[in-house]
Amino acid sequence: MNGPAELPEDGYERHGGQARIPGPRGAADDLDPRHAPPVPGPGPVPEPSAPPVPPPTHAVLKSLLGAWALAACSAEETQAVEDHLTECAPCAEEALRLRDAVGLLHPEENLDLGPMLRSRVLEDCLGKRPARIPVPAWANPYDTETARLDALLRDFGDSEWQTPVRLKWFEDERRMTHRTTVAGVIGHLLTVDGLVAAALGLDDPLGREAPEGGGATARTKAFWNASRHPATREVREPWREQGHTLVRTVSFAGRGVAELAVDYGGFALPLGDAFLERAFECWVHAADIAEAVDYPYGPPSGPHLHRMIDLAARLLPRALAKRRRDGLAAPARGLVAAGAPGRTLHLEIEGAGGGGWDIALDSPAAKPSPERTVAQIALDGIEFCQLAAGHISPEEAAVGQHGDREAIRDVLFAAASLSRL
Repeated sequence: MNGPAELPEDGYERHGGQARIPGPRGAADDLDPRHAPPVPGPGPVPEPSAPPVPPPTHAVLKSLLGAWALAACSAEETQAVEDHLTECAPCAEEALRLRDAVGLLHPEENLDLGPMLRSRVLEDCLGKRPARIPVPAWANPYDTETARLDALLRDFGDSEWQTPVRLKWFEDERRMTHRTTVAGVIGHLLTVDGLVAAALGLDDPLGREAPEGGGATARTKAFWNASRHPATREVREPWREQGHTLVRTVSFAGRGVAELAVDYGGFALPLGDAFLERAFECWVHAADIAEAVDYPYGPPSGPHLHRMIDLAARLLPRALAKRRRDGLAAPARGLVAAGAPGRTLHLEIEGAGGGGWDIALDSPAAKPSPERTVAQIALDGIEFCQLAAGHISPEEAAVGQHGDREAIRDVLFAAASLSRL
């Protein structure tokens, strides 16, 4: 009896000595050539897809926190770390500590030059070789603030000179505004500085367009209306040259020039106070411009700020008396002879440039007296300047106050009335 044929050791059937691969074993239909699957034509063989990359582990992400705090991670690592920080409180706390530490190692630096850099350089130079003709101390704030504003304007393009700027001031217990441009603001400073130039016998920048006996507002409107076209960057050079001429002129003029009167149209200031007033307005409007172009701009140095605040405090009794004449303030309660002690409000200004001032309430000629103090006000120095510039109203000022409420209100509104276009 014959058994099944045995296959060779390699497992292939052989016919005529040739090996044949056995066909697939399946149903009869599968063996029918009519049902055979089509043979694919030649073409690229698709590569097998790469397995997904597993997300970084907690240990890996924690090890990246230092690099993340230093901003040294790649974009993918940064995204992974920040996604992890929203889910892991311990790592989030560690990240905050590292970020604070990096801030201490690398403090942010302001790209602006320090407001006192020019003064320090000049002081160092003058210490080695004293100036033959020094700038008067009362002109230094104006010299510094015009230099700071000029540095801000130096790199402005044509479009930035036409950036809208909204000027703000306070008038008859109302907030007033006027829309102009950066060039329009510099034109305003040029024309009002012309009042000081006229007092010194220099050329008036308005020339024949200057209104007879006009104050700051009338002169500014005359400048804005003098041309059919809005002011451009060309206004910078005459403003800059006029400022240099003013400082140079008073430096050569001698000591007595500080008492020369500058007519503002309706009131006058000694030349020394007029220079302080122009420095104050230059700073205020420079900050307006910087805000319009979204650029940081710091306040004046402490000593210069103190001089500006001192001027405003000295003008308060006169401003209060004018408001009383206009029926905007309460009547005087205790009139006294000129030079005699009268009711007093104590003004305390805090921060850089601060100090204490006693304000006569009932008459500019009265002598303020600590013994007759009926009210006290405490204000931050910058906020007081914003109030005096008409940029905030008396109701908006964060005031520490004690004593006679009527006197406090009258003085705050008198401070706001110091502002003008």
